[in-house]
Amino acid sequence: MNLFRFIFFVILAMAINGCATLAPTYERPQGLLPDDFGTQDDQAPTQVAALSWCEYFTAPKLQALIHKALTQNHDLRAALLKVEEARAAHAIARSQAIPTIGTNFDSQRRRVPADLSPTGQARIGGEHQLAVGLSSWELDFWGRIKNLKDAALHEYLASEEASYAATLVLVSQVTETYLALRELDQRIFLADQALSTRKESLRVFTRRVEVGSSSRLELVQAELLWQQAHVLLTQLQLQRDLYANALALIVGDPELSVPFAPQPLLTTMGLKPLAPGLPSQLLENRPDIRAAERELQAAQARIGAARAMYFPRIALTTMAGTASAELDNLFTSKSRTWTFAPSISLPIFDGGLRRANVQTSKIRREQALNNYQQTIQSAFREVADALTEQQWLAAQLEILQATQSTLQERSRLSQRRFEAGAVRYFEVLDAERDLLDGEQQVVQAEQALLKAKIKLFIALGGGSQALQDQIVVSHQLQDADQGK
Repeated sequence: MNLFRFIFFVILAMAINGCATLAPTYERPQGLLPDDFGTQDDQAPTQVAALSWCEYFTAPKLQALIHKALTQNHDLRAALLKVEEARAAHAIARSQAIPTIGTNFDSQRRRVPADLSPTGQARIGGEHQLAVGLSSWELDFWGRIKNLKDAALHEYLASEEASYAATLVLVSQVTETYLALRELDQRIFLADQALSTRKESLRVFTRRVEVGSSSRLELVQAELLWQQAHVLLTQLQLQRDLYANALALIVGDPELSVPFAPQPLLTTMGLKPLAPGLPSQLLENRPDIRAAERELQAAQARIGAARAMYFPRIALTTMAGTASAELDNLFTSKSRTWTFAPSISLPIFDGGLRRANVQTSKIRREQALNNYQQTIQSAFREVADALTEQQWLAAQLEILQATQSTLQERSRLSQRRFEAGAVRYFEVLDAERDLLDGEQQVVQAEQALLKAKIKLFIALGGGSQALQDQIVVSHQLQDADQGK
């Protein structure tokens, strides 16, 4: 066997390797989503997947926090490391379809004593050999290796999609925690204003009791009003510190400090409205759905690998080179040597092992299908919930804002009636208490509405395509760096 025949044989074997496959043909499950989300929206669908998070969350401080979290968060780092692990596993599976070609050179000299020599005389001889060949290369006629390679590829792509999903979850966590901090800042500001006002009222009533122009009961009522505002302020400050600690953990910066910055929430966050489009778009936009589908495809490919075990495994060991007793003659035409050693193995009795492997792979495929269906249904519910919350929280906020205006007018009128001596201070106390509660509820409703908008952005797979493009570019840069 000359070198050219050897190379031709290897190329031919590689060409027909894995041409057959015993895996079932994959078809995406149909009928898992309704035609719409049950909302009437005449707006053109927003291309949420192509809308990056920095285009949707425009607050500069929030963007800085998200950037830092994407760099330093340990959970995201673990997800990205799993992607690299799956990428390496796919490279290992892919390499099994390609023969490992190696070369070796053996040389030895030996002396045979006279009593062991056939001629009765001591002799010195040697053997030198140089060969190129491949060892135990499995010819994948039934697609076993191909299916294992496909399964590894789908698992790698699934882990990559899972990293996109983890990134979106991280963006959501940072945004919602930052929103909670901004909500508490505004509520603390309102509570502090109320505390200052009530502290001044307490000072006035203390003086009026001293001069005998007010009763002791009115002083106690003013003091109670001040204490209630003080307790609320301490409760809000405690919650703010806890959220600040949570944000530091999410961002991955123990020394993170978020300054107190009371501002109107709706103008500070500035989230644009989103049109959800069709439920079928979730299949392409949601990375968790794409990951579940990749896992389903991987499980289906493993069925083919398990079925291939019913057929003979054909392995090939071959070698071509030169051999000679003298080193000087190693490269002469008469010193050529070759070895061709195919092997075929097929278990006759295995106690039902191969049948159990096929059955196991089918069950795992059904588990993956169930997970895929459940992921789709959960995604639909998340979008539907976010749309419902957005609709009714907007209506609730409008009512609360009108209620706040009414409470402000009531407080003003109660104060004037008290100053005119028409009512006791208890009416002012009741009006002030209700006004503070109303102001707090308005801020809480604003926060809930903004949170619903954030949930809708994430539920629609917001920014997933932009994230995918960024990671593809980073992989290209990484491969280029490794090639240098």
